[in-house]
Amino acid sequence: MNLPNFITTLRIALIPVFVLFLYIKFPYRNIVATVVFVALALTDSLDGYIARKTNQVTDVGKFIDPLADKLLITAALIFLIGHGVEAWMAFVIIAREFAVTGLRIVAIQKNIVIKASNLGKLKTVSQVIAIVAVLMNLHSAWWLMLIAVLFTLVSGLDYFLESKKLLGD
Repeated sequence: MNLPNFITTLRIALIPVFVLFLYIKFPYRNIVATVVFVALALTDSLDGYIARKTNQVTDVGKFIDPLADKLLITAALIFLIGHGVEAWMAFVIIAREFAVTGLRIVAIQKNIVIKASNLGKLKTVSQVIAIVAVLMNLHSAWWLMLIAVLFTLVSGLDYFLESKKLLGD
């Protein structure tokens, strides 16, 4: 296993630690949970940077990296429902992730790799910012979640429109 894939695997393994910090009652738990969440979110950029810079991009990495992102965001959304995240917001974001993942699976079967688009990257950044706002109980958290939902929908639509060109049907 190369370093980028190790970092990605570690990110997945540490998601339960983040969730644990959300539920154990102790002083400053939101701050600790936020720090862990941000650290895990930032490893997404780190593993990708290392993989590209050291020419260690692998098929495994192409699969587990977006999976790790989806697991982290999904865990955060599910465990924050009722604590600043509305259920419908979580559903829209998670449903889009399933739909785009399904699309990627169909593409892989046709030997087509659907790479992350700039809108997809912006969507992820907006989700991370919104989740941090929820974790920190910021007054703008609801609006930031709404913006993340909108970016999620727009980027999902973009993936499906682009895939129609790539996949033909």
